[in-house]
Formats: sequence, C-alpha cells, structure tokens
Amino acid sequence: MSTFLAKLGRFSARHRAVVVIAWLAVFAGLAGVIGVNGMGESAPDTIPGSRSTQALELMAQEFPSAQTATDAQTLQLVFAPDGGTVSDPAVAEQIQAVLAQAAALPGLESVSNPLDPASPYISADQSVAVSTLTFVGLDEDGQQASYDAALALQEQAPTDLGVQLGGNLVAIGAPEQGAGEMIGVLAAFLVLILTFGSLRAAGANLLVAAFGVGVGILGVFAYGSITPIGENSIILASMLGLAVGIDYGLFIVSRFQQEVRSGKTITDAIARATGTAGTAVVFAGATVIVALVALMVANIGFITEMGVAAAFGVLVAVLLSLTLLPVFLQTMGLKALSTKHRRDLAAGRLWTEDVAGKRGFLRSWGTLVVKRPLLSLLAGAAILITVALPVLSMKTAFTIPGGADPESTERTAYNLIVDKFGGVQSPLIVLAEGADVTGSTDQLEEALAALPGVAMVTPAEIGASGDIARVTIIPTGGPIEESTTDLVHTIRANEDTMVPGVSLEVTGETAIGIDQTAALNTALIKYVIVIVLISMALLVLMFRSILIPVIATAGYLLSVLASFGASTAVFQWGWNFPLVRAAQGDPMMSLLPILLVGVLFGLAMDYQVFLVSRIKEMHDRGMAPKDAIVEGFSRAAPVLAAAATIMTVVFAGFASSTFAIAAGIAFGLFIGVMADAFIVRLILMPAAMSLLGRSAWWIPRWLDKVLPRIDTEGHALQESTPEREPELVNA
Repeated sequence: MSTFLAKLGRFSARHRAVVVIAWLAVFAGLAGVIGVNGMGESAPDTIPGSRSTQALELMAQEFPSAQTATDAQTLQLVFAPDGGTVSDPAVAEQIQAVLAQAAALPGLESVSNPLDPASPYISADQSVAVSTLTFVGLDEDGQQASYDAALALQEQAPTDLGVQLGGNLVAIGAPEQGAGEMIGVLAAFLVLILTFGSLRAAGANLLVAAFGVGVGILGVFAYGSITPIGENSIILASMLGLAVGIDYGLFIVSRFQQEVRSGKTITDAIARATGTAGTAVVFAGATVIVALVALMVANIGFITEMGVAAAFGVLVAVLLSLTLLPVFLQTMGLKALSTKHRRDLAAGRLWTEDVAGKRGFLRSWGTLVVKRPLLSLLAGAAILITVALPVLSMKTAFTIPGGADPESTERTAYNLIVDKFGGVQSPLIVLAEGADVTGSTDQLEEALAALPGVAMVTPAEIGASGDIARVTIIPTGGPIEESTTDLVHTIRANEDTMVPGVSLEVTGETAIGIDQTAALNTALIKYVIVIVLISMALLVLMFRSILIPVIATAGYLLSVLASFGASTAVFQWGWNFPLVRAAQGDPMMSLLPILLVGVLFGLAMDYQVFLVSRIKEMHDRGMAPKDAIVEGFSRAAPVLAAAATIMTVVFAGFASSTFAIAAGIAFGLFIGVMADAFIVRLILMPAAMSLLGRSAWWIPRWLDKVLPRIDTEGHALQESTPEREPELVNA
C-alpha cells in the first residue's frame, strides 16, 4: 500500500496538468449530470414498513374518498385573551374585528368563526377560541406572501387579545450558510497557518478541502437528480467532508514539510509523504467510510442515504489528498515551508526525527500523564462521566410538532390548542377489522373512550369492504407526550381482546412518528453493537493487542455518551451555550444519536491510529513501555491536537446555525471530538497504557500467527530505496 501511494504521489507531482484536468473533468461531469436531470426533489425522511404505515396504506384502500387530493392549506388564529373569556361582549367584538381583517388576506378561501353557535371552537372554560384560515391555489411565492400577511395580522392584533398564529404555509428548509460557518473555516485556516508556519501551505490545504466539498456535494446532487434525497444528507456530507478534508491534508503536508527539511527533493518528499502519512489517511478514511456505510444495518432508507452521502464526501477528501494536494506541493516547493525552516535548510541544518518532539508542552503533558497514570485516568473519566450524566433524561422524537422553535407564535398556538382541546391537531386513527365489525362499532367506541389518555372518540365509519371500521381518537396530550405513546401501546397490546372478533391497528401521523422513533432507537442499539465489534476487530488487527482495543473502544463509548449528555443539556434542557443559536427546549431528533455514533466512531479511530501507531513504533524499537508512550505521544500528539482543533472549530461554526438539525449534528460532533481527542486519546489512552505496561501489547500466540500484518503508517517505505529525482530542490 505505502509503495503504491508513494508512486501515486510522485505521478501526481510529475504530471500536474493531467491531475488538475482530471479533477476538473470530474467536477464538470457531475455538474453536467445535474444540468441534464435538474436538481431533483427532496425526499421525506420516512420509515416504510412500520405497523402504522401499513395500516395507513390499508386505510387508503378502504376509504378512498378521504384520500382525495386537495391543494388547500390552513392556518389557525388562536385567541387567548388576558383577564377575560372569549364570550365577553367586548372580547367577542375584538375577535370579530380581527376575523374581518383576516378575510382580506391574499389567497384566503374561507375563515371560520369560532363563536358561531352552530359550530363553535371554544374551550370548555371559554378562555381560548380558534379560527381556521383556509387558503387554496397558492404557489411558492403566494405561500410566502399569504403567511407574511397573516403573521403581520397577528402581530398587529390587540395585545390583550392574546392572538397567536398556528401552522405554517411555508416549507421550512435549511437556511443559507451564516457567519458562524465562515468563522469556523477561518479559525481552521488560522490553525493551519500556525501548524505549518506557511500561509501558502495553509491556503493549499484549505483550497483542496473546499474543492473536495464542492465535488462531494455535486456528487450527492447528481445522485439526487436521479432519485430524491433528503437535505440532511447534503448537510452531513458537506460538514464531514470539509472537516476530514482539512485534517487529511494536514497529515500529508506536515509529513511533506518534515521530509523536505530532512534534505529530500520536493518530488521525493511528496512521494514519501503520500506513502507514509498517505497510508494512514487511507486507513483512517476507510475506517470512517466503513462506519458510515455500516449505517445500513439500521435498515432505514434515509439513514443509509445519509451515511452513503457522507461516505462519498470522505472518499473524495481522501482521493484529493493523495492526488491534487501533491500538485500544489510540487508547485509551491520550498515555499510550503516557513521562513525559518527555509533558512535552516539553506544553512544545512536538517530536521531529524531523533531530535523532534524533545521539548514542548505536549511532551511535558505526556510525561505527566505517564508519571501520574491513575490520577490522570480517574480525572479524565470523571470529566466525561459528568458531561454524560444528562443522557439519563434524554428524550428523542422523530418530528417536533408545532414548529422547531419553542418561542415562536406557531408553537405557542399549538400548545394552547393541546392544553385546551387535547391532541385534536394530531389525532390517532384506529382501524378495526373483523367479519362482525359493523355490529361492534358501539362496543368499540366505548372501549376506546374508556382508555386512559383519550379525550374524545368520533363515531365509527365503515370501509368499502364492510369488514373494516375507522375510528378517530383525540388524545389528551400532544403527539410526543408520554401519555399519547402509552395510549398507542395500550391499544396494540389489546388489539385482539378489546372487542371480541375484531382486531385493531393504530395509524395516523402521530402513530407513524411514534413508530419511527421506536425504529430509530432500536436501530441505534443494533448499530452500537456492530460498531463495537468493528472497533475491536480493526484495532486488534492494527495493533496486535487485546487490551488496547478494549480501552480504545471504552473511551470511544465514553466520548459518545458525553456528546449525548451535552446535547441533552443544551438542546433539551435549554442550557445556554455561546455557540448555539438554534431553538432549544425540545427532545433530541431521533435520527441524531445514530449519526453521532457513526461519525464519532470514524473520527475516534482516526485519532487512535495516529497516536497509538507511533507508540507501537517506539515499543517495537525496543523502548521500555513508558518511554515508548512518551516518545510516541510527543511525536504524534502535535499533529493530532492540530487536527482535532481544526475539526472542533469547523463543527463549532456549523453548530452556530439556526437550522436545528444542522446545529444538533454539529454540536454533538463538536463535543464528541473534544472529548475523544483531548481527553480519551491524550489522557485516558496513555494513562491506561502506562498502568498496563508490557501487558498492553499482549496477544495470544495463535491469534498473532493468523492475523495479517498491516503497516498503517507506511513505515515499510522507510526501508525502501527512494526513486531519486534528477532535479534540484525547488528554490
């Protein structure tokens, strides 16, 4: 592998025009596919095959009239006057005045009068009244105009009338990139400058990573032009593609600088860098890709789609690091070094690994951890466990009813209706099937009405076949409240016994959401098991040790729990955090945990490979266990810390997004990377290895014999004779 990658890097350096043209052709080809097929439609995040989904399909067959397509859209004006009731003459007059103004809204077909005695929509205590605004025939621009006009009406209404606007005519998607994302990228650029000591090298690294994001996103869009994809796939692919693209470039450029400073020609240095650091990049990238593609074990279409899209972004980042980055390095030559290093090179002061990392903060830190391993281990574990504690109260939901912002007028209106009328906005639909269902409808309605959590049951309707009846239940709580979930489970637990000879099934948007959350939670458990097994197998193969994989995997799980805990505290509990501008106070999106598990696994394995392979190299040279830890740590930790810092600032930038899903993913990764890189890998790992001593490298003899040997850092290349270049080092 290392020899092939060295030849690939050398070829790219020698044939710069060919490589550039090839990548531009790929970019143009993907853009051409989009140009021919269009951007495609966004696919909804749904989980087919659940009980509620199957029941919904049956209902569509039995009650076709209820499925008649309509282009009508609705909003609600919710009146909750202060210090009075909606039936008070003065209040009623104000309500009628607002309704008269609403009748002039653009695109409005009808406005209901909640005070009409024939069809009132007033709470039992007369504190809340609800009017429904129905719009028809609105295009995208008309939806925005009508919603803005309705929002203006709500804001201009008398404040003592307590008017809130429920619903939304405008499809809410990902907002435009904001200043936070740009600040994150600029911070990453600053870290690169400080690491390389060269503005050109930092710029080349960032430019290649940015181009990789462009190619990756175009690839996802090109696929989306053929089959619908979800916008979450694009968010994850761009976020992860940028982060790993910068990191992988960092590893190769850092190694290139070392090779040039040791006296090699530019082309030889490129070949050596792609053969050594490039081998680690390939293995690390492959690990991330495997973790993302393994999301298919969840057997949930849109989760698999997100994983594959992100894996494609990572693959592009790896390929660009091995091909296009050498083009930039060859072009820059010695200008990829800092001014000081160029002077040292001109004066004949060459860099050698034997004197590298002999001093500095990170070496002192590694020495301290090795000298005080038990204290370091306990302190690091205590920090992670403390951050993880909120996970004990973590709740998840597939969708958040009433809009994503708990402080919005939309959510306020939704909650007012739930409090006064129960779950009328999100009813449950019960399908009853049986030969005698027609004569059992009264018994069915009575049995359902007696269940806890039921506010109202509508009269049963008989389907086209005569063997199926449909009953609508208004629950007392909202769709994500525990009482509603318990109600669904209660009906299903008694589906064959509640009414003799009749079987029951529950469907509707609320039941579908409950099933989707349950499916994702089940998939999460399955995926964690798969990831742990993959982690153990890969690490045993890489390091030929039993205990190191156990420690590394346990540390990874701690960092994941810390990510979950911090996300729960910030997004569910509403704790203030300077970066977060998205809405808080809601359960975590149920797709978020499984994504965090997959992405953090890939990144954790990256850091594990870059750190422990260096320690193993020192151990294989015959150093005592603690000396090997200090030496390997001092050489790997600076690049690892720089890479993790870049990941952290990039994710921090995305965490500042106002789009809740993007902010949730990025914040979870932000905390997870900090926990894994700076606590697990730079504290827990060396501390545990120090406590284990030589037993850290124990492996049964039979297993050592059957395992293939993998050189993840490309050190075998060091023993080969380099293909020298005839030209002098670039000036």
